[in-house]
Amino acid sequence: MSTMWFIFAVLTAFAWGAANLYYKKGSDPGDPTSHLKIVVMIGFVMGIHAVSYMLIKGITFDVWNMVLYFPVSFMYILSMTLGFVGLRYIELSIAAPVQNSAGAITAILLMIFFPTSISALEIFGIVIVTAGVIMLARYEQTHDHEIMLQSGETFDPKYKLGFLAITFPILYALIDGVGSFLDGVYLDKKQWMSEDNALLAYEFTFLICAILVYLYLKFIKKEDFKIFKQKDRGIAALLETAGQFFYVFAMAGNAMIAAPLIASSGIFSVLLSRIFLKEVLSKKQYALIAAVMIGIIALGIAEEL
Repeated sequence: MSTMWFIFAVLTAFAWGAANLYYKKGSDPGDPTSHLKIVVMIGFVMGIHAVSYMLIKGITFDVWNMVLYFPVSFMYILSMTLGFVGLRYIELSIAAPVQNSAGAITAILLMIFFPTSISALEIFGIVIVTAGVIMLARYEQTHDHEIMLQSGETFDPKYKLGFLAITFPILYALIDGVGSFLDGVYLDKKQWMSEDNALLAYEFTFLICAILVYLYLKFIKKEDFKIFKQKDRGIAALLETAGQFFYVFAMAGNAMIAAPLIASSGIFSVLLSRIFLKEVLSKKQYALIAAVMIGIIALGIAEEL
């Protein structure tokens, strides 16, 4: 059972990597409330999962847990919403390298506030995974721009790398990194809450946010938003919820290593794009993916030693 956190971390990365494909398909650059609709779908799916999980496992949930866990829930929901908003001002390929540094921020915070021994192999794995993920996202940005220039396309003027644009991914990385740090404190370092209670507290909090946003869209913005017709956003929400389920158990097992490992979800997005969207990968992309996989394997071996 000692290695289960590692398996959960990999499953989280895979689920969230797959979710990114459907976030891309479900995003609408011409819709100023697109990010809010994604929040609604995630919240409703998480709410359904929370109720089902509670009933199936026979858990008696104390609503007070939502209050105790609110600092973590708030950080996650805020960072996700800012990330969705930011995509209206900056390309995903530019935002990704910054956002993917959240896992490193979490690991650094945990090492500062909870000093613990860490092996050379674990350090190697964390560095390789984090560097590989950031370099891969950075490469995709450069590669996409080269293709656009060769084809004579012009850059969308709304994607400007100005102060406002770059602020969103930076805020995402900082807030998500702090949120994951707090999760590590709650679930791993201090064990203030069980995995089940943390999962339910977060999902019910997200459900409340989704209901409020849905009411805002329907009655204030007068949007004709039909939940059951949101196929791509719905699939993305299912994958997001699955990832969240695995995430809390991964963070409870070893938050310091799990956080940067989960940040590798980007490589799964690239691999799945190659498989399902038939995107052609370059030799450099394969090399970076291989490097990240080596880092993941190193972390797995370190856990067994």
